[in-house]
Amino acid sequence: MTAHRRNEFDVTDRINTTDPDQVAGEIFRIYRNLYQKDPDPAMRQAFVDLARLYRGETPEFHACDTDYHDIQHVLDVTLAMARLMDGCKRATNDPKLDEHMFRLGIISALYHDVGYLRHHKDTRHKNGAEYTSTHVGRGVHFLEAYLPTIGMAEDARAASRMLHYTGYEVPVSRIRVAPRYQLIGSLLGSADIVAQMADRCYLEKVHDRLYPEFVIGGVTRKRATDGSEQVIFESAPDLLFKTPGFYKGANKRLTQDLGNYYTYLEKHFGGQNIYLEELDKNMDHARKIADRQDISLLRREMPETLVDDSIGAAALEKKIGGAES
Repeated sequence: MTAHRRNEFDVTDRINTTDPDQVAGEIFRIYRNLYQKDPDPAMRQAFVDLARLYRGETPEFHACDTDYHDIQHVLDVTLAMARLMDGCKRATNDPKLDEHMFRLGIISALYHDVGYLRHHKDTRHKNGAEYTSTHVGRGVHFLEAYLPTIGMAEDARAASRMLHYTGYEVPVSRIRVAPRYQLIGSLLGSADIVAQMADRCYLEKVHDRLYPEFVIGGVTRKRATDGSEQVIFESAPDLLFKTPGFYKGANKRLTQDLGNYYTYLEKHFGGQNIYLEELDKNMDHARKIADRQDISLLRREMPETLVDDSIGAAALEKKIGGAES
């Protein structure tokens, strides 16, 4: 690792996580070392299809327009997923984690947030962030239809349910899948948490990108049963200041609900959990910002991944705000 990690690179500062080819290459290397064979064509095709989807190069969907839940996030999670599965297999030699399930884990990670993409037939929604509360369910439907197209029809129903391990709408204990899918699902949920929170620009993204998505998605306020409205996050700084508190809940999910599987990263990295180290650095800085109530401590420049013809959630929030003022 270099002394100063680059903003668009992974926790090792070796892989550009805005580049599908670089991420695919590293994952294929992990796969070859683990199983002593070349990746299945389905896994290769999944990377190609994902890149086209997020760039808006398919007839069905608009390009990704969610600034936080962008292609870098998806690729970062997928890379962490590969490393987790590698560590798990090497630590346990679990027969459930064979080549087939590794491939399924990668594809599930690649498409775990596809529910944020807007269909061309959708004339009601202006930004994918409007699907914040329903994106997991939408992703389930997408994966059920997509897996048969790459020769994985037998996994479609169970595998699509694994996406619920990345959401909070269904408690982990109530996700009904076979044990081998439970393993992959728990690894996927773990990868989703540690990858985004270890992102070098995580705190900047929470303030500048996640909050606008929350506003558009209608999750900054909550309607009580008596009809009153509760403000959950009153501003972008408020969301940022509450991030250390959010991590307490995320850590509980990692250690209890998801079975402490994130620790398998240590086996992959030869005893070191680089993701946790980078995550802890972010949380230390978040606490400093919260204690001082000073967002000027956010100084990193976030990579831009949205294509020119997509309206990002942050830009749309400003546009709406300007129209209302």
